[in-house]
Amino acid sequence: MVIAADRSRNGLWAQDHRNFTIGMVLLVTLVAFEAMGLATALPTMVHELHGEVWYSWPFTVFLAASVIATVLAGRVADRRGPAAPVMAGLAVFVLGLLVAGLAGDMPTLLVARALQGLASGSQSVGLLVLIAVVYPKEVQPAAFGAISSAWVVPALIGPTVAGLVTQYVTWRWLFLGLAPLVALGAVLVAPTVWRCAARAGSAPGGRGLTPAAVGAACGVVAVSWAVQNPSPLSVGLGAAAIVVAAASLRVLLPVGTLRGRPGLPVVVLARGLLAGTFFGAQSLVPLLLSAVHHYSPATAGLPLTVGSLGWTAGAVWQARKRELSREKLILAGLLLVATAVAGLVLVAPSWGPHWLVFLLWGVGGVGMGMGVASTSTRVLALSPAAERGFNSAALQISDMLGQAALVGLGGGFVAVLGSTRAPTPGVVPFAVFLAVLAVVGASLVFRSSRTTALRSGGLPAASAPAKPANTGHGESAPT
Repeated sequence: MVIAADRSRNGLWAQDHRNFTIGMVLLVTLVAFEAMGLATALPTMVHELHGEVWYSWPFTVFLAASVIATVLAGRVADRRGPAAPVMAGLAVFVLGLLVAGLAGDMPTLLVARALQGLASGSQSVGLLVLIAVVYPKEVQPAAFGAISSAWVVPALIGPTVAGLVTQYVTWRWLFLGLAPLVALGAVLVAPTVWRCAARAGSAPGGRGLTPAAVGAACGVVAVSWAVQNPSPLSVGLGAAAIVVAAASLRVLLPVGTLRGRPGLPVVVLARGLLAGTFFGAQSLVPLLLSAVHHYSPATAGLPLTVGSLGWTAGAVWQARKRELSREKLILAGLLLVATAVAGLVLVAPSWGPHWLVFLLWGVGGVGMGMGVASTSTRVLALSPAAERGFNSAALQISDMLGQAALVGLGGGFVAVLGSTRAPTPGVVPFAVFLAVLAVVGASLVFRSSRTTALRSGGLPAASAPAKPANTGHGESAPT
């Protein structure tokens, strides 16, 4: 499902862009189907491969590999252009699908997931940079809207299709069946990708990016292990991992990101807060509905589908509102997510209106569609050409680690204050915490938009000329 917006000579569906747009949307759709299929089929997979004790590790390994690939792909994109990260990522993704489909044991499956994580990180950054090169600025919001729309069909039918294939054929075809389609997507995007290779820059590589990427990935793995294996040793390991990850983020993110500095840093921070607050709360929605309100496994996940539809609606709407500044859309997105998350306080008790979660997740999804697409567009607008790779990688890292941190924290709230059978005592304070976090992020974005307007003589942020922002390369660009 794609956006049929802007059919002008320079639009998404112009003759020069049509094959690339179709290929890009197809590839994102296939990635979404793979993600939905894995989540549905994983219980069967780990049972057949005798890997029950490693149940969560396919996700953990994927995330850790994605962090490393995201950073390295950003560096390559800045130095040699986005062609290599995109095409290499597609080749590795096909290899990962084949290894997963043929896996005979759990270690092989984890290797496959690591390959898929490397491919995901590389492709996401490469495509983000390509959007800045391929499409005019006024069309870029529609391009990000198309990417968001590509998740709709997988969200609606992916779990059902994956369940039927797993039950009546074999889960292996969830991977093997996608490989030829990924190859088709590669054929569609390849001509445009290689044309863009001729425009590659030669930006200097940032110092310490590779060790920082490895440090952040190891921090994710160590924290995940510590949460799943509580003991005095794991507490110490988890604390050390947090310190290492925090030090790594100072290198991987633009200077001032963790303090919400106006401009590029606060946009990158806002992306992490959007993803972290929304998915941190969403991870507990099915548990809340099944344990407290006695929904069946099939119906407990329906609010997530509503959220996906809202996400698409928000992404489509923001693409048509070119007159609005991206900061205003990010601000609105954070406030809508804060509203949705705060509403879980009413849903969490057994006496609460459980039906309200469907409305809330539609609202939150709209906020995510507006905010996520707008953060991507704004980062490209604020990035000099030689730093698009680094800043795009920073945006993706903020997104991934925001999710990882707050999803894990939500599990901790439930484990310490409640239980999986009675999660309400943990969900209520966690929802309040997440809502406050989103509101704080919104206030920082509002402050940034005011500062930008004042510096540009009162012009809206969307009209003001972009200035180079401080990056995480260890140097500050002139302002």
